[in-house]
Amino acid sequence: MKLLAWIELLRPRQWVKNGFVLAGLVFGHAWGDPQTLAAALAATAAFCLVSGAVYAFNDSRDAPQDREHPDKRDRPVARGALSPREAQALAAAAAAAGLALAFWAGWKVALIVAAYLGLLAAYTVFLKRVAVLDVFVIAAGFMLRLLAGTLGIGIAPSSWLLACGVLLTLFLGFAKRRAEIARLAADAGGHRAVLATYSAGFLDKAIALCAAGMIASYGLYAFAEETARVHGTGQLALTLPWVLLGTLRYLYRLRFRGGGGDPVEELYRDPVLGISVLGWIATVLWLIA
Repeated sequence: MKLLAWIELLRPRQWVKNGFVLAGLVFGHAWGDPQTLAAALAATAAFCLVSGAVYAFNDSRDAPQDREHPDKRDRPVARGALSPREAQALAAAAAAAGLALAFWAGWKVALIVAAYLGLLAAYTVFLKRVAVLDVFVIAAGFMLRLLAGTLGIGIAPSSWLLACGVLLTLFLGFAKRRAEIARLAADAGGHRAVLATYSAGFLDKAIALCAAGMIASYGLYAFAEETARVHGTGQLALTLPWVLLGTLRYLYRLRFRGGGGDPVEELYRDPVLGISVLGWIATVLWLIA
């Protein structure tokens, strides 16, 4: 059915990434305000729509390369279930709906969502071909989600939250590139041009640097006196083992199980990784809420 292909094109399985928008609600202790909660949920839904629009736009342009890819050839446009023109029409409709919902959440949210659309459109057209900058653009997309759920709805963004967020997304971005090189081997550059400009050695170093920085930043945040004062507990260090477990398990999946290409799919496939994320969330909520 074509309807299923339309839905698949928006990649709803990937919408879990938009949970980043809700981080400010939790760490800003703003879940008790109905207006702020409604704005955060609307901003999250807006990002689901606009991220789906970006996926559809990307697939409409990359269909020829996707048909040669062992995994991407099953996407709706690549397999012929939808035409590139139909994908672009859906992208425009989803982007418009997402912007409208963002305006309902607030004009700052709308500006952030518009910036996300512009940035990711530029990524799809040319920025994804520039080594290192391509990963930073992906990380910037996640940071815009964090800002929409903080600055956009009137919650002051924590510098610690932003630092940990950018290091986490850089870690995942470089891991994705490393997994693609391992998966595609000599054909990597033909499937994604930027992969021809990377080496496995460089990516391993970038992954290690970002992982170490992320863990160090989160550790400093968890043990800081300011953290205890803001959240009313000095026990947030109890969440650090979950962060270590998740990071090391992801590295294990990357190096020994052929994983790391898609963080969301890794969560779905690996029970230990899923438990580490759920354990972290549950512990944070238990301590803070």
